Amino acid sequence: MDYILYITSSLLIFNESMFLNFTLLSFSTILLLLPSSSPTPSPKVLTPQSMTDPTETAKRIAEVSKKIGGTKPILASWMGGAGVMEGRAILDKAGIPTFDYPDSAAEMFSYMFQYYVNISQLYQCPRWCTEMYSESQMVDSILARAQSADRTILTESESKQILSAYGIPTAKSILALSAEDAVCAANEIGYPVVVKINSETITHKTDVGGVKLNLISPQQVREAFHSIQTAVESRFEKDDFLGVTCQPMIDSRDAYELIVGASPDDQFGPVLLFGSGGTLVEVYNDRSLALPPLNSVLARLMMKNTNIYKALKGVRGKSSVDIHALEKLIVNFSHLVMEKWNYISDIEINPLLASGDTLMALDARVILHSRTEVGSVPRIVRPAIRPYPSQYEQRFVSKKGRVVLIRAIMPEDEPLVVDFHKRISEESVYTRFLSDIKYEDRVAHNRLIRVCHVDYDRDMALIALDKSSSTGKLVAAARLTKEHGRNVAEFSMMVADDYQGEGLGGKLLRELIEHAKADSLDAIEAVVLRTNRAMIHVAKNVGFECVYDKEEGVVKQFLNLRGPHALLGVEETKPRQVSAPIYI
Repeated sequence: MDYILYITSSLLIFNESMFLNFTLLSFSTILLLLPSSSPTPSPKVLTPQSMTDPTETAKRIAEVSKKIGGTKPILASWMGGAGVMEGRAILDKAGIPTFDYPDSAAEMFSYMFQYYVNISQLYQCPRWCTEMYSESQMVDSILARAQSADRTILTESESKQILSAYGIPTAKSILALSAEDAVCAANEIGYPVVVKINSETITHKTDVGGVKLNLISPQQVREAFHSIQTAVESRFEKDDFLGVTCQPMIDSRDAYELIVGASPDDQFGPVLLFGSGGTLVEVYNDRSLALPPLNSVLARLMMKNTNIYKALKGVRGKSSVDIHALEKLIVNFSHLVMEKWNYISDIEINPLLASGDTLMALDARVILHSRTEVGSVPRIVRPAIRPYPSQYEQRFVSKKGRVVLIRAIMPEDEPLVVDFHKRISEESVYTRFLSDIKYEDRVAHNRLIRVCHVDYDRDMALIALDKSSSTGKLVAAARLTKEHGRNVAEFSMMVADDYQGEGLGGKLLRELIEHAKADSLDAIEAVVLRTNRAMIHVAKNVGFECVYDKEEGVVKQFLNLRGPHALLGVEETKPRQVSAPIYI
């Protein structure tokens, strides 16, 4: 975004990144920053001079603030001590933050922008990757074989098979168990070639002399094989050397060496890494971190936080790298990490060669959780973010023959939820929320943010869309919310008046029950009014116990998912409030 900067009669135009690095403002007049499009903060700086009137200027800015009605945040720096106190008081009364120094205002502006970026990332909704199911099963077999053999390190060949299964290009590699096998492999690939150690115990090949580059003849290949074998056996056990792999020597003079990896964090689980790669990765220390899963937007933001990103777009006559292809590769890598987090402890592609339209993983390292870690669940921290659960998407035909799409809710569904509440009767609202809630309160943006933006690890919200209608309107919604401190969830549901009695409620509730079982919950419960006979009927049909509480005047619904004795010892230590969840 470009911004227009007014300094008295001068006019300058500069972009967003320039402003964020602009930390010290020292103008002797009013600085008015106006974006050329969307509403973003406007810092204003004033210093006392004979030409300026701090009080009158403050009044004018207060008027502008009132006129725009809070659509554009305004930050002010009124310098001059006692001489500008009256103007500062006017700004304070108008709700405009004032700062003693302009660099403080500029710093605050950068914080606001970073907050906006963070919030926009939170609203991203990465989906499960369902295109690689068969390949994912092949990866499972590789990982299971290694763990059954008490191995925690995969060979380079196994690591590259896993990457290839997730659409990440790898250099062709041929395993050779003898020097002559290595020569045959090199002849098949074509010279020059690279020869690397193949081992189930050694991860950093270069550190042990396990990589020989730019070999141009059979004799050099033989010498490389024996040299690697001698170097390894002199420092490790003989069984640590399992031959070598041969791969083409790729010209990297006009390419960038990148690193893409993931390692576990004690609190957040798997954490992704992207940055400058190669043998000097620790020296450059140019990297960015992110939590999986990613989509293309999050992958691009991750890349932008590195210095190498500027070079990837093309510098000094070098052609730019295919950024969209690199985004896709990082997204696929994040899906690999998300799907195999219970197997894989650390995974790294270094270097990932990037040049023009070519992306190539030249080397890969995969370290697995040990079998003792797998058996001890607390030692393996699950991913902090659960991706959008696209596995719940399905079509359902109602009793009246209407085709309905059932899926999890997404942040962009807010307009559908607003329209849904327009079509709900007052009776349905009362039976759902156990009280009268005005339409304006139900569709308030601050409330719908929590309704539509879901932490899928804590909540599961399913919606039903009528695909028979031209607009695909929302006709039903159901939510399962985990309760803090208990392995129990509370469900809530609402069906549009003209779609009740068509089997939608029962279908949504059955899907929530299956989700609760998959999440190993102990029970599901709910509280409904006695007059809500439809909800009581639906719950009983799927196995809920429904008990009328005379004292509280409600029906308590309960479904035990763990057998008759599973909930012993988890009784509540304090009485529950009788209220339905605020969501939907």
